[in-house]
Amino acid sequence: MNDSFAAINTSKANFDEIYARQDPRAYFSVLGSLDYMIPDLAAPILRQLLAVRAQRYGPQQTVLDVGSSYGVNAALHRFPLSFSALQARYARHEMTALDSERMAQLDRNFYSSWPDVGLARFIGLDVSAPAVEYALRVGLIDEGLVADLERNEITPQQARIAGQADLILSTGAVGYVTEKTYHQLLKATPRPPWVASFVLRMFPFEPLARALEGHGLVTEKLSGATFVQRRFADVQEFTSTLATLAERGVDPNGFETEGMLHAELYVSRPEEDARAASLDELITITSGRHRPVGPRYVQVETDRGVEIALEP
Repeated sequence: MNDSFAAINTSKANFDEIYARQDPRAYFSVLGSLDYMIPDLAAPILRQLLAVRAQRYGPQQTVLDVGSSYGVNAALHRFPLSFSALQARYARHEMTALDSERMAQLDRNFYSSWPDVGLARFIGLDVSAPAVEYALRVGLIDEGLVADLERNEITPQQARIAGQADLILSTGAVGYVTEKTYHQLLKATPRPPWVASFVLRMFPFEPLARALEGHGLVTEKLSGATFVQRRFADVQEFTSTLATLAERGVDPNGFETEGMLHAELYVSRPEEDARAASLDELITITSGRHRPVGPRYVQVETDRGVEIALEP
């Protein structure tokens, strides 16, 4: 991770521990308690992008999910499920009592019982071996890569797997991974893939856009829309994020000041694909801004000036 991204990440709450478990129960418990919704909001956009891409290149497609964790993006794309539905499943006391081996057996049966309505097969890429191995064991992803491409060079075997990607997806990894990871992934692909990136507004996307341009990809940002990731974990994360946005010259009013982290969508495609139809013509969106959520930190104007309140 470059120094600027590392500094920005100090603004965010640290959830590293939930990705080290042998199953996703802690992941859904912790993030679900913060109304984590970006996988739900990204799912229909991914479907729309894949549908358009299939018209140009054919129906057989592979998505490489960067920062795939326990395969949640694959689950929501392939099956008629939502993040909240999965959260409720893992929160049941019957599930809490199980060991991870039994949990994985039940999950494999659970996912195989749903009709697969997906438009692509999935490759998961993450630094967490337990998360990738879980997603493989329960059948959410077809292949998995456990790799830190910020610190290490891609191996020939990893490059062979990554090279199958038709679309590279990130719903939160940019900021933890940089152009170094994407350089290696794109060098492995014989035909330039599309790259869809949901990026928190505190992180600059320009360095990655320049890197993608070097691989023949033109980047567009979806205009007039942001996507809620989750509520702030605590007042420190709230105030630190607002300070980081101010340093970057990004106005948080009406967005992060309302108590939610917001992401923007960037899609990078070969120039001929971008010329055929603009991003705004390809997709419709649900931003998540009006979903009911739990208590959130907000800024309010008082006679003493701007103060922070916890709004129910």
